Amino acid sequence: MTIRTARIEDASRISDLMHQLGYDVSAGEIAQRLSRRDDQRDVILACDDGNTLGWAAVCIQEGFVEGRVAWIEGFVVDHNARGAGVGARLLDAAEAWARSKGCTTMRVQSNVVRERAHAFYERHDYVKMKAQYAFRKML
Repeated sequence: MTIRTARIEDASRISDLMHQLGYDVSAGEIAQRLSRRDDQRDVILACDDGNTLGWAAVCIQEGFVEGRVAWIEGFVVDHNARGAGVGARLLDAAEAWARSKGCTTMRVQSNVVRERAHAFYERHDYVKMKAQYAFRKML
């Protein structure tokens, strides 16, 4: 398995994987987002024989309350590759990226219905901090 940074030509496969979790984002939108990356965000892929098995989107946010923190913005492993260590390799790579940027904390949010994901993060020493509601207003 190879871990690498996503390229524009990976947009279609990233979009396919997003659909597995119910997110309807086109390859064109993904390509645009990939083109806007900077040194504060990246998308990391796990590939095997040229096939993308999963991806992790990571970013750094410097909030007033918490300071500089790395976030996992999105994390998907192909449903056919789950349980094979792909997620663990991606998580290791995301954490290494965060450390390379000077972060000492990594955060992730996970939908309450994704119990398998919760167990995955807990197996990798992530601790539930709190439950909360997320609000949104379309502008």
